[in-house]
Amino acid sequence: MTLDRSVMLFAGIMVLVSVALTVWVSPLWMWFTVFIGANLIQSSFTGFCPAAIIFRKLGVRTGCAFE
Repeated sequence: MTLDRSVMLFAGIMVLVSVALTVWVSPLWMWFTVFIGANLIQSSFTGFCPAAIIFRKLGVRTGCAFE
């Protein structure tokens, strides 16, 4: 699995977890979903993604988006 797909998988899992927490724990967890969305938007413009940096350090091979 490439770095690009790993980041997309991680973002998708985090969105689903935050929605589940919003439904079953507290509506305030919706702010976590907002944070994830804002991070996805800023990384699309800047190319800076903290998750990509961590995955790269863990040895995930680079894809075409985060070279």
